[in-house]
Parts: sequence; structure tokens; C-alpha cells
Amino acid sequence: MIGKEILHKMKEKVGLGSSPDSGKGKSKISKHITHGFHLVKGKSHHDMEDYVVAQFKEVDDNELGLFAIFDGHLSHVIPDYLRSHLFDNILKEPDFWTQPKNAMRRAYCITDTTILEKAGDLGKGGSTAVTAILINCQKLVVANVGDSRAVICKNGVAKQLSVDHEPSMEREEIENRGGFVSNFPGDVPRVDGQLAVARAFGDKSLKEHLSSEPDVAMEMIDDDTDCIILASDGLWKVMSNQEAVDAVKNIKDALSAAKRLTEEALNRKSSDDISCVVVKFQ
Repeated sequence: MIGKEILHKMKEKVGLGSSPDSGKGKSKISKHITHGFHLVKGKSHHDMEDYVVAQFKEVDDNELGLFAIFDGHLSHVIPDYLRSHLFDNILKEPDFWTQPKNAMRRAYCITDTTILEKAGDLGKGGSTAVTAILINCQKLVVANVGDSRAVICKNGVAKQLSVDHEPSMEREEIENRGGFVSNFPGDVPRVDGQLAVARAFGDKSLKEHLSSEPDVAMEMIDDDTDCIILASDGLWKVMSNQEAVDAVKNIKDALSAAKRLTEEALNRKSSDDISCVVVKFQ
């Protein structure tokens, strides 16, 4: 038994182990700020391709809340790589503390370049990403590529902090790079008829026509802040931002809130992998 535990810890350390299905934690500097996450595998026949990060981490004299969803497509290796490396790359940026938005943009670019260089080892496919860093429980910085989403709730009102990068919205940029957007074959607009997001990590075969430039937003946390929800499109395909925050507004426990959202998505017949991180401030 001990051997198995040690092996599991080693796997987690080097990024080989997949994310556990659920978990929770809390801030050390503000005890009423808690987080919980829950993942549910979809109905497809491939391995689970959603990975999450949810942890508070002390860095020098600061506390960082690190939260992320990585939703892979044709790959579980690339989202797992992001889970293990993207936050490290962001925090390595020399101006992270003074210019966190710039640091996140650069780290996204550097990480994608590395993924493309390692394509021989990491294989085909790619991943969306939404990352949220809570700095000393006061400032939230969010970056994303793809359609995994971050939503904040203040005074009961949902506000989306990320941008859904849909091919139909970025048709001109894709065509300027020599690509095309088509609904055929399939039911939704896709880059080169293949990928249903306009920005992603990886996807070497489509990269000429795809961007990995994140949208980045900053939000101050105040007394009106109720919660943050990060989730993959398995949730957002079947729930609006306001429906999601309404579903968890009366649930104190962050893990119970995350489970409630995944259950509701399943009730609404979501067939995709569903991953959800909830940070509660009250």
C-alpha cells in the first residue's frame, strides 16, 4: 500500500498521473476563500481529455490561487503537459508580479512553442486552456485560448472573464493565414473543417491557421464577489453563465458546488467531458 502511495506521488510530481476526479482546498490568508473541483468523463470512447489545476501556493511572501481547465482534443497528453508546465512558465516570467497580463501572454506563447517542438513526443491533437491566478486573494488575472470559460459572480450577477474563441468569430484572421472555416463535415463551424475552436495549444498540423494568443483580463476581488467558476465546454454547451452561478449561489461548500454543476450538465444531456472548478469567497 505504501509503495502504491509513493508511486502515485511520484507520478503526480512528474505529471504522469491524471487529475483526481474531485478535490478541495482553502486559502491560508483568507480562511473563508475555498475551492473545489469535479470532473466527469463524457460518453465518448476515448480517454478523459479534461485536466484541472486547483491549488493555493505560497511564493515568497505571497499566496497564489492557481486554477485552470485544460480540455484536450485528440489528445490527453497535451492537456496533461499544460497541467504540469503552464503555471510554472507563467511564474518564471520576470515581470509576473508587476505586469501579470504580459507575463501570461508570453508564457502561453513560450509553452505552445515548446509543445510544437516536442510534437514527436507529445503526439497530435491539442488543448484549450483557461487559467486564473488569484494574487493574495485581492486580484484575479485570467487568460484563455479556446472555449473553456471563466465566469465571476458579483452581487449575484454573472460576468464572463474569458473569450470563447469560435471559428465563426475569427473567420477573417483564419482566412488571412490561408485557412478556411467550414460547417462541413459536421454541425458547427470548424477551422479547415476539423477543429471547433479558433485558438488552441498544439495542433501542429493546423497551426498555420490557428492562434495560441490568449485573451487576458484582470478583475479586483471585493466584498461583492461571490464566486468564480472555471469549466470546460461540456458545461457551457448546456448552461448559460447566469444559470451556472444561480445553481451554486446557495451552496457554501465549493466542492459540493462543483459537483452540483457537473450533475446539472448531465441532467441537461451534456455528452462531453465535463470539468469544473469553483472558488467561493463567502
